[in-house]
Amino acid sequence: MHKRKFIILLSVIMTVALAGCSGSNEPAKSPSNASPGTETAEAPADGKIVSSPLTLTYFVEMSGSPAPGVKSLNDMAAYQETEKKTGIHIDFKHPAGGQEKNQFNLLMSSGDYPDVIQWGWNDYPGGGVGAMNNGVIIPLNEYIDKFAPNLSKILADNPAIKKEISTDDGRIFAFPFLRSDPYLRTYFGLGIRQDWLEKLNLQMPNTIDEWHTVLTAFKQGDPNGNSKADEIPLLIRKDTMLNFSNVFVNAWGTSGRFNLKDGKVLYGPIQPEFKQFLQTMRAWYVEGLIDRDYAGTDDKQKDAKWTGELLGSSEMAVGGGIGKYTNAMKDKNPSFRLVGAPYPTLVKGDKPVLGQLEPIFNSVGAAITKNNKHVEETVKWLDFKYGEEGSMLFNFGIEGKSYEMKDGFPTYTDEIMKNPDGLSFATALGRYAIPFGGPLVQDKRYQEQNASLPQQKDALNTWMNVENSNWLPPLSFTNDESARLAAIMTDITTFRDEMFDKFVMGAEPVDNFDGFVKTIEGMGLQEALDIQQAAYERYLKR
Repeated sequence: MHKRKFIILLSVIMTVALAGCSGSNEPAKSPSNASPGTETAEAPADGKIVSSPLTLTYFVEMSGSPAPGVKSLNDMAAYQETEKKTGIHIDFKHPAGGQEKNQFNLLMSSGDYPDVIQWGWNDYPGGGVGAMNNGVIIPLNEYIDKFAPNLSKILADNPAIKKEISTDDGRIFAFPFLRSDPYLRTYFGLGIRQDWLEKLNLQMPNTIDEWHTVLTAFKQGDPNGNSKADEIPLLIRKDTMLNFSNVFVNAWGTSGRFNLKDGKVLYGPIQPEFKQFLQTMRAWYVEGLIDRDYAGTDDKQKDAKWTGELLGSSEMAVGGGIGKYTNAMKDKNPSFRLVGAPYPTLVKGDKPVLGQLEPIFNSVGAAITKNNKHVEETVKWLDFKYGEEGSMLFNFGIEGKSYEMKDGFPTYTDEIMKNPDGLSFATALGRYAIPFGGPLVQDKRYQEQNASLPQQKDALNTWMNVENSNWLPPLSFTNDESARLAAIMTDITTFRDEMFDKFVMGAEPVDNFDGFVKTIEGMGLQEALDIQQAAYERYLKR
């Protein structure tokens, strides 16, 4: 009897000991058979997400011009503070500058994914849908509902945002970078030398005919006052004009890419109005109103032409154009005044159409990969940025250092606005915060100070005064659709760009436009239009 009791007691002790070793009453899983997203760190303590150390790997490019000493996002104050508050350390994987897309493609083909990938997912075949369908990243709806109260509230309060970040079948593939305020969605347009206009007694041009008058005067009137005929009235950047800003081409009610008309998807470059646009550009080029070196001018050369008092007008950003050149010239030429010009029209008094407008969600976001073993903790960490505390950190930085609260308004300090080391606004702020391109809601108050000069504020208001309802919203494509669209449009876009230069420079008569259209149609354009139309109709049903 005693021997039997001893054996039973020994059996119980051994069972408890084994359970203690495995951490549960179930057989322990080896790394090879563990399910992604199922492992959980120790219970939170002191308000942190985890109470024991947890490191997540995160692929993201270093955007913009990093501040001195910022070699990784871990050197940025906002991320350092986030680690203190959440208990989670991030091992950032930054691709080499200039090699971002190549290294992203290599990462995708390797199958060895980090925990999080932040990217513009439209660059991936099939976009976020393709990445989910291929098993690279995971759908986030269930995790957001359970573990992301901040983003969940934003989506509940803003159905339009939820529609934008969802796929046609309702899945959410990334924690999004959101520009929800209209003030943040337009930041690009035409810039013109206001002091040159005043010197030559000219009014701000609004129509294509008025632009012709102004550009002719810039060429002939010696507005830079050096007694040389060296002025360049207009510099256009083909890639920007046709793919992004749509300056000038918008005057004919069309674009250099896909847009809508009466609910139907059209391809702008084959429309009759595009021929009229090309005829105007060709005429201006012959007259010397357009920079003859426009096709080969890079950013540095463009900067040199502006600061060298040669350029009268070009397309530009509010910060990297009007702000940059105004600050660069304030000591060299106090009379230098660069302002935003309206998007042009053909008829005086008409409202411009099809200007630059960023979508609420431009596909840039942080996606969680299938290899992530700590999905719950990752979701909570990403959600931190969408709350009040995280939003302030990543839009403004550290109170008392990069900003101060003045009458309830987070006001950037002189270190940011008037950096003693001569750093630009974006670079100086980059030591503390990164209010663009990442998973957060961009704050309007950031842009109000980024574009703090009166001429910047006026430019934004001018560029926003455009009717943009005929732009396509961000669409979702199936893997097959995406592959076909990429194959067709790569060839069409290359041909469009080559022919634009030939038409403008005179290597090809604009009268051959019909042949240009037939060639594009023969490259599979109708199939591309059908794909776009089908995706647009699915979008409307979301």
